[in-house]
Amino acid sequence: MTSETAQAEAEPQAATDIVPPLLRMSNVEVAYDKVFLAIKGVSLELNTGGMVALLGSNGAGKSTTLKTISGLLAPERGAVNRGSVELRGRDILPLPPPARVHLGIVHVLEGRHVFGHLTPDENLLAAFPTRGRRERLDELREQVYTYFPRLRERSRTKAGYLSGGEQQMLAIGRALMTEPNLLMLDEPSLGLAPMLVEEIFGIIREINKQQDVGILLVEQNAAAALEIVSDAYLLENGHVVMSGKADVLKQNPDVQEFYLGGTGKVDYHNVKHYRRRKRWLA
Repeated sequence: MTSETAQAEAEPQAATDIVPPLLRMSNVEVAYDKVFLAIKGVSLELNTGGMVALLGSNGAGKSTTLKTISGLLAPERGAVNRGSVELRGRDILPLPPPARVHLGIVHVLEGRHVFGHLTPDENLLAAFPTRGRRERLDELREQVYTYFPRLRERSRTKAGYLSGGEQQMLAIGRALMTEPNLLMLDEPSLGLAPMLVEEIFGIIREINKQQDVGILLVEQNAAAALEIVSDAYLLENGHVVMSGKADVLKQNPDVQEFYLGGTGKVDYHNVKHYRRRKRWLA
């Protein structure tokens, strides 16, 4: 066999070995009540073990993007008009939410939504698959308590009496009981003190590194999010207006001005330039 023949035979094999990303959204459009377009042609990718942030102001389409992936649009009368959502190359749009959870997608909703009448221990048990082994339950629960020692201390307290930060820890810990491949977090820093935000984000980064789980993080706290993710997408009015490496976005003057607090000084003599730069958000 000549070297040319061997190379020709190897090329098709190499093409089949291309691994698809963990998550791929392609040109997705979502409408509520068949009227209001919430996201308009959103495309994004997340590789296995990657960490990606969705940034943007209120109403930009961040939460709708997560609900499109987890399948939670229908209760809010939302529907995908066009586009595709794939998990490891498999189209998941026809699947109901429980089937997506079975494939490893877990969505921690904004507002925590823990079972307040149950203890943290009972919350974790409720999230564990009913057919799972007792030994695996104990292993996963111990793992959660290792990440969040505060929950171990409060394991027999009703979850409704936990602080906001402890409830957020419990919501993330409960998600880990399903052994996800893709962990989606919607505003985990909402209403928390800066020191607690730093602690929780540090644990999220640790989970990502130790378990190789892909994380899609929706955050209005752009400064905190860009410190832990590798890539980010910026949404405005349902469109992706910017995307790239987190370090690059942090240096972008528009991102600094509109999402990272700017310099604290306004040059009123340069207001025309300011307005011209701001047009990209429209």
